[in-house]
Order: sequence, then C-alpha cells, then structure tokens
Amino acid sequence: MNDGGETITLSVHNAISEIAPAAWDACAGDVNPTVSHVFLKALEESGSTTARTGWAPQHLTFAGKGGRLVGAVPLYLKSHSYGEYVFDWGWADAYERSGGRYYPKLLCAVPFTPVPGPRLLVAPDSGDETKSHLVAGMVELARRHKLSSLHVNFPQEEDFARFAEAGFLQRIGQQFHWTNQGYRDFDDYLAALNSRKRKAVKKERREALAGGIEVEMLTGSDLTERVWDAFFRLYLGTTDRKWGSAYLTRRFFSLIGERMPDKIVLFMARRGADYIAGAFNILGRDTIYGRNWGAHREYRFLHFECCYYQAIEFAIQRGLARVEAGAQGPHKLQRGYLPTPIYSAHWIPDPGFRRAVAAFLAREREMVEQKIEHLSEFSPFRHEEEEE
Repeated sequence: MNDGGETITLSVHNAISEIAPAAWDACAGDVNPTVSHVFLKALEESGSTTARTGWAPQHLTFAGKGGRLVGAVPLYLKSHSYGEYVFDWGWADAYERSGGRYYPKLLCAVPFTPVPGPRLLVAPDSGDETKSHLVAGMVELARRHKLSSLHVNFPQEEDFARFAEAGFLQRIGQQFHWTNQGYRDFDDYLAALNSRKRKAVKKERREALAGGIEVEMLTGSDLTERVWDAFFRLYLGTTDRKWGSAYLTRRFFSLIGERMPDKIVLFMARRGADYIAGAFNILGRDTIYGRNWGAHREYRFLHFECCYYQAIEFAIQRGLARVEAGAQGPHKLQRGYLPTPIYSAHWIPDPGFRRAVAAFLAREREMVEQKIEHLSEFSPFRHEEEEE
C-alpha cells in the first residue's frame, strides 16, 4: 500500500493464532480484556468465530522498523449481521433490493460483545501515524475485496473522530452505564438515590432472594468445569427461549476459564444445591462488563439482582470506576445506570448508497440525542434540593 509516497506494508491474518500473543497484547494494552489475544483466540479456537459461523478472521497488523508489530485491528469478513449489536439489517435489505450485494462486508469489532473499547490497537511508543496507516489499510482491504462496506463497532470516542476524518459515516447509539462516585458501600450508593427509587431497589433485592435463593460470586479458581456446565445450561436456556440459537460454544467458556480466570466474574444464583440463574461478566482494569445472562425460567427481580446490583456491589468493593451492562435496556435507568452515547463508524464506497445511509444517520442521530436528553431527566439520583 502506498501512503503519500511511502510504501506501507500491512499483513492480513486468517487466524489470530498467526500473531504472537505478546506482540498483539503490547498493542491492545491491559485496560479492556475483550481485545486481548487470549479472548479473541478463545472465540476462534472454540468455533464461535469462524468462516463457517459467518465470522471469517481478517486481522490486520502493521510492522514498524525492524519488523516489530506496532499496530493491529481485530477484523472479520461477515456473511451476515448477527452478533454485532449495531443494527444494519435495514441497510442490507435496501441495498440488495436496489440490485447491490451487501454481504460479505468487513467488520472491525469484538464478536458478540457490545463493549466500547480500543479498535485501532497501537504500541505505546508508536507514532500517531500508525493509526492512520491502520485505517488506510482497512479501507484498502475493503476496496480490494470490492465489498459493499466496512464497519467499526463500539470504538472509543477519540478514534470515532479519526474515522470521520478518514471519510467514515458516524453513527451514535446509546447504552446505560453505572458510574462509581466514590461510594463506600452499597448503602452509600442507595443514599444517593431519591427516596422512592431507594425503596424500590431495596424491595427488589429482598424479593429476588426470597424462597431461599442465594447469589455466589465466582472468579479465578472458582471457575470449575462443573460451574461452567451449569452456566452453559442456563445460557442455552435463555438464548434458545429468546433468540433461537447461542453464539458462544461450551468450549469457549472452558478456554477463558482456563486462560483468563481472573478476568471473569460469574454471579450465580442457587437454591439449595442447584444453580438456577447466572450472569457472566468480564473484568477490565477499571470496569466490569456485563455480558450474558442465563436462567431456566423467569424469577421475579433475579435478573436485576445478578446483572445490576451484584455488579454495582462488586465495583464498589473493588474500587472500579464503572459498570457497563451491555446493550439495550431502559429498565436499567431506574437502577442507577444512566444513558451514555456509544459509537460506530461506516465506510460506504457506493455514492448513492452512502447518501441514503448518511441521511438516515442524520435523522437517527437527532433522535438518539433527544432520547438521551429525555431519559436523563428521569435519573433516579437525588437532586440537591430534595429533602430526606
């Protein structure tokens, strides 16, 4: 690839196992484990992300002087839009009805993981031009394959701006995140809520644990195969009931339990000797990321307890800055998770299709911004003037 007279060489890898773990992780950093080599390799090795499942790896790397890897991008050739959490089904339908071929498309993302984080991975001592080379390399790869589009899901805000400068269309969405304001314990957090919401949370927690239900926090050496067997049954019970199929294989959980146990947190609810529900979380340096929920059936308020309140308690105890509880869910608002913008970027070479998507995104962005502003008015936190 030629960049302003300088020849830049980037490599495309059909499996992350082709890339040295230490070299990848030197670029990925240690803040967000979802972009770590071990996590992405577990997805591939377990059969969760393969060409057969519609996630053909096309990871991009850039080597600097001496051949040292200084930049990388988690990249996939997608034959569908499942498991992304940034929805473009309408775009695909419109493009194909007009005679185009939307799939395959190129996607920069962490599969099945709507977690904002770094997407342009660069070594700490690498110059800013490394990110520019990576972006240019992604676009060149899409051009060479003559693809309809290239998408970047859940990038950090600073890279969101960089993609815009490179001609990507900008899209804004919304999640609900909880922020730790230096709370001493859960009661201290409750004191920050208005009285009505505080009483509601206390009631939900009592009722969730009625009938002898207990919640265990499991991490590290607690993550035995027996525990994973139980969680996977719960996970399948929920995915089969709601979506019809599971993205993650049983082997995936064994691999991460073995290779990154201290980055995994399970909140497992049990009645007697039997696990009846569970929440799977990934632990970053300053954030706990809620990922998957599983239960054999609906239990009143137990989802809120395992996925939201237990995560808040854990974050307070560990001094974490945030809890990010995943996609969707306005019901999270009254439990202290406030609306937060999230981002995606989209490169579309077809001029007519690009204009149509750009017009849609302009309308959507206005609606999302209004929604965030509107939802913020319903914050459960006390106003300064509220009396106890």
